[in-house]
Formats: sequence, structure tokens, C-alpha cells
Amino acid sequence: MKIRSEDFRVGEGDAVDLKKWQTLTDPVYTSKTDYKELLEHHVAELSAQQQLLYASNQYAILLIFQAMDAAGKDGTIRHVMSGVNPQGCQVFSFKHPSAIELQHDFLWRTTQNLPERGRIGIFNRSYYEEVLIVRVHPEILEGEGLVGKNHDDKAFWQGRYRSILGLEQHLHANGTRIVKFFLHLSEEEQRKRFLARIDEPEKNWKFSQADIEERKFWKQYRHAYEDCLSATSTKESPWYVVPADDKANTRLIVSQIILDTLSELKMTYPETSAERRRELLAIREQLERSSS
Repeated sequence: MKIRSEDFRVGEGDAVDLKKWQTLTDPVYTSKTDYKELLEHHVAELSAQQQLLYASNQYAILLIFQAMDAAGKDGTIRHVMSGVNPQGCQVFSFKHPSAIELQHDFLWRTTQNLPERGRIGIFNRSYYEEVLIVRVHPEILEGEGLVGKNHDDKAFWQGRYRSILGLEQHLHANGTRIVKFFLHLSEEEQRKRFLARIDEPEKNWKFSQADIEERKFWKQYRHAYEDCLSATSTKESPWYVVPADDKANTRLIVSQIILDTLSELKMTYPETSAERRRELLAIREQLERSSS
């Protein structure tokens, strides 16, 4: 089955209803062996594209992953990017902001970690938390020094969307290509994965009572995601809603979308000028003489 990136893309201006987006689709692989071979092929292609990205030094890539708990962000990042040179790829995970970070605007802490040209940056959660978890738990605004802000005021959240869109437009204009993934997990699949974290000792560390408390806000999070995806998916910096109930499928779809994004850049290795070629030949002559 061919993976079509556009099947998972949120169109600019589309009103997103996540109930209409699948959390499980027909697998794009035929067996476990086929899955491993496809992923290995994608990983090898990504490695080659990353080297080209670094050599051409024209663009930076920012991959953003957002999801409900247990949707598989960590595993997807680990498997898909396993073949990429660590020198050309960095992963940043954003959890609770520090006291210093809370003294700045809500975009400050993430912009400190944007990728430079030639590199791939990965945000495991991101500045989008500021219109997701903060919207579900508006008391967080007090810690940000925004006491008195009405979290029910649509204008407040629209202002944050505008700030995000402005940042992304600025980054795109300066060579950073942003691809945003929402790993779309069903409530039932999350329940099964939580049970697995209890039953498998090596996964116990991943689970706490806080995860169960957050699960109680499932509907509120869904609405927050729907508003966010609707307001911030653009032609230049799109959101992709990736079915996440099948981890193998998720990884193959994500890796194909990244590959498609890189291929659209039409990158080439720097051409060697005649002057540079003469320099290299002179160096070659020196090396050959030194061996005798």
C-alpha cells in the first residue's frame, strides 16, 4: 500500500473534527518482516537526505510531535530517526517550564532550541503545549504571570495562535521547514497501553497516578487539539494527523511524510568550481609526492 502524505494533512482553514479522523487504518505493511524492511529502507533514505541537508546548508528542518499520553511519540522518534547522524539531529523534550522560563513569553524557551541550517531539530512536545495543556488547565497561566486572564476568552487563545503563526511564518521565510505531527490515539488504545505499563515491569517507570488524572480530561484535550489544528495548519507549516493505534503503521507514515518534505526541497550537493577543482588537484599532487 502506497503512503500518500496528503491523506493525513490538515488543509489550511479546515475545521478539524477528530472524531472523523481515523486512529487505526489498514496497515501499509503486509507482515512484521515487511514492516522491518520498509522501515529500514526509510531510515536509510532519511540518513542520505540528512547528509544532503547538511552539505547544501540551505534549510533547517523542525519536526514537532504532539499527542495524548502513550501515543508513541518517543518510540516513533527513536525508530524513525535511528539512522540519522546524531551530529545533524537534535531532540528536545519540553516538560514543566522552569522558574526562569516562566519569566519570559510563552515562546521563549522553545526558540532557544531551534535547529540551525543543515540540521534536523525535533520537538517532543513544543510551544503548542501553551494552547493545549494550558487551555485544559488554565491555572497554569498564574505561574506565567498572567493572573486575571480569562481562559474562556476566545480572543486570548486566538492571540496565542497568531503569535505561533507569526513565529512559523518568520522561520519559514528564513529557511526553516516545519512539519507538525499529531499522533491520533484512541481512548481505548490508551487504556490498553496504560495496562501494559502496569503489567510489564520494565515499563512501570513510565506510569503514574498523574496519567490517570489527565485521562479524565480526554474530551477537553480533544477539543483543544481540534481548535489548535484548525487554527495553525498552513500550507507552509502543515499539521499531519497520523493514526497512532498501530505503532508500526505510525512510524512508516511519519517517516514517509518526512521523506516527502525533504524531497520537495530539491537539494543538491554544492558544485565544485574550476578554481576549487584546481586547488584539490594541487592538494592531491602534494599527497602523492609525500608518499614516495
